[in-house]
Amino acid sequence: MHILLIEDDLSLGSALLEALKLEGFSVQWLRRAGDAPHRLGDAGCAAVLLDLGLPDGSGLELLKRWRGQNDATAILLITAQGELDQRLAGLDAGADDYLVKPFAIPELLARLRSVRRRQAAQSSGEEWAFGVLSVLPRQAMARLNGAPLDLTPREFQLLLALAEAGGQVVNKHKLAQNMEPLGEALDMTALQVHLSNLRRKIGAQRIGTLRGVGYWLESLS
Repeated sequence: MHILLIEDDLSLGSALLEALKLEGFSVQWLRRAGDAPHRLGDAGCAAVLLDLGLPDGSGLELLKRWRGQNDATAILLITAQGELDQRLAGLDAGADDYLVKPFAIPELLARLRSVRRRQAAQSSGEEWAFGVLSVLPRQAMARLNGAPLDLTPREFQLLLALAEAGGQVVNKHKLAQNMEPLGEALDMTALQVHLSNLRRKIGAQRIGTLRGVGYWLESLS
């Protein structure tokens, strides 16, 4: 898997380059907007890590140009803490996710894997099975014993986030953040309400709890 990294900060860029290569990715690292390919297809990359604040231009303009070409390559934005307006504009322009500096490298790798799994599922129309529970990302629906579940958009978003983790524990704060389209975390009480409603519809035993840490999806018959 080839990654295009566009980041002008030498320290952060070097750290990302090393971490991505250790993870088994091939990486092209650019530091200027002017050096970015006009079309992402020309770069042959599976995903882009894009800094919004570049010395010779805006990462947001690159994003808009690529999405204007109907390019569906996964794009994760790297932003500064104070760039809320740009983060929201980036999501509106078609970014798949974003990370706010400073961030932990393992979080970036996890988000990158998550975006790639989601895109692979959407492009192939695949169905994720957890015992008799199945999740269909492309159709934004889920089935239990073959019967469609009547889930609210937030309940499906919560189920999808758990399914993407493939049975691994999802941190409750990350889960709350995933529930809000603009990236701002939900109140923990609201998250508990959505979890309770989802458990009622799919079976309480299907969502495991690691107290104080997070939740995971069980595969049960």
